[in-house]
Amino acid sequence: MVVIFISMKKSIVEYEDYRQFLLDFYEERKRTGAFTWREFSKLAGSSSPSFMKMVCEGKNGLSKLGVERAANALGLSGHELVYFRAMVTFGQSKKEDERQKAYREMLEIASERKVRLLEADSCKFYESWRYPVLRELAPMMPGAKPLEMAKRCAHATSAEDVREALEFLVKSGFLKRTGDNAYEQTDKTMRVSAAAMPIVNRDMHKQMADFAKAAIDDVPAEKRDFSGVTMGVDQEGFDAIVALLKETRKKAIDIATSKEGGTQVYRLNLQLFPLTKDSEA
Repeated sequence: MVVIFISMKKSIVEYEDYRQFLLDFYEERKRTGAFTWREFSKLAGSSSPSFMKMVCEGKNGLSKLGVERAANALGLSGHELVYFRAMVTFGQSKKEDERQKAYREMLEIASERKVRLLEADSCKFYESWRYPVLRELAPMMPGAKPLEMAKRCAHATSAEDVREALEFLVKSGFLKRTGDNAYEQTDKTMRVSAAAMPIVNRDMHKQMADFAKAAIDDVPAEKRDFSGVTMGVDQEGFDAIVALLKETRKKAIDIATSKEGGTQVYRLNLQLFPLTKDSEA
């Protein structure tokens, strides 16, 4: 097999979508000379002239053998080959544990190559409830020591845990020191890539769901708001409700960030999940 070596504008570890990586490779190869989907597919070991085009469009996937053939066609080796394999698993696997493991592997390789596009610090931010809580709480308590902040947290934590969390938040740029035990947020809102969010936010959702359950008994009704509805919907209705919840979340963020300061840290959970199995299952 003929292997193509071509200089890409971005390193592979700057990608988290393998289909976009393949498409960019194709576009760059086409820009520098005559190149067709037929040629690309043939180099990737497929007899179908449109196979790689279908892969890039998300209509086809890569088998384990297909991954190796595509990687060989692109001239990948070493850390690039390992990263590509993980990126395909992240993009194709239906199992959340496999996707999570693959994404962690991608982050590790990207970190070793000193690339931050995949936002490794942002991913760590979602590993523990302490990070988002203290990011909000610390600016509300100028001059407070870690032990004082620990006592303000509704869930058990130590002064040492708080101290370590604050050090991480400052080092990673989520908080900025303005004085002795005084902090301010560097940005009003947090962002992480859409592709990564379902993976990095998984543990956070579990922690916050447990806290929500405990709040039913531990927090007075006038200090919380819980409601729910059980309903039957089709896919179109589901998509419409998800869009509505997304807009509601945006409006809640606008309200919370419209004023400077605060007196308490709250968590808003918007949850919509099935209580029955899919009729096609």
